[in-house]
Amino acid sequence: MIRIAIIEDSRQIREGLRQLIDGSEGCSVTGVFASMEEALAQMPRELPDVVLVDIGLPGISGIEGIRQLKQLYPQLHLLVLTVYSDDERIFDAICAGACGYLLKKTPPSRLLDAIAEVANGGAPMSPEVARRVVELFRTTRVPERASYHLTPHEVRLLQLLVNGRNRKMAATELGVSVHAITFHLRQIYEKLHVHSRSDAAVKALRNRLVT
Repeated sequence: MIRIAIIEDSRQIREGLRQLIDGSEGCSVTGVFASMEEALAQMPRELPDVVLVDIGLPGISGIEGIRQLKQLYPQLHLLVLTVYSDDERIFDAICAGACGYLLKKTPPSRLLDAIAEVANGGAPMSPEVARRVVELFRTTRVPERASYHLTPHEVRLLQLLVNGRNRKMAATELGVSVHAITFHLRQIYEKLHVHSRSDAAVKALRNRLVT
């Protein structure tokens, strides 16, 4: 029996997912939460096997919530179910600890298959998302020994970005202002020849600038 928790702010979608899962052989819903705050406070003592997580949540976002849940429960399998398919959210969710990324238009049968896949160690993605991930790596491929002349401070900032931190969180951890983080990000983008945080993170990982 696969135990599933749902974190979704839309009551209609929450109840639809609950009915779908509870009506499927081999699956049961152990918790339903309308916000990440509620999930963090009330996650059952006996953890579920899979957690379906929406990204566009009020309060703590799904991506930040994924990061917090993985810190609290490293063994937890978190599967994103969202309407968003942009590069930055996809990359941030995966870096935060998501095991898979599905769009809400995913057919019910495929969603159930994906839940089973995640429970068994897989990493399912909607076709559109998988294409975006492949494209991110393809377009940022550069010579392995490229040198970007990053300063130690810029490398530390890149590491925080890859770990899912936003600008405010990075500023707090590095003991600088958000304005300073913005300035350093511009320097990093220029040195790496990229134009977004997700592209910078991908390039840093590909070239082993960070871990």
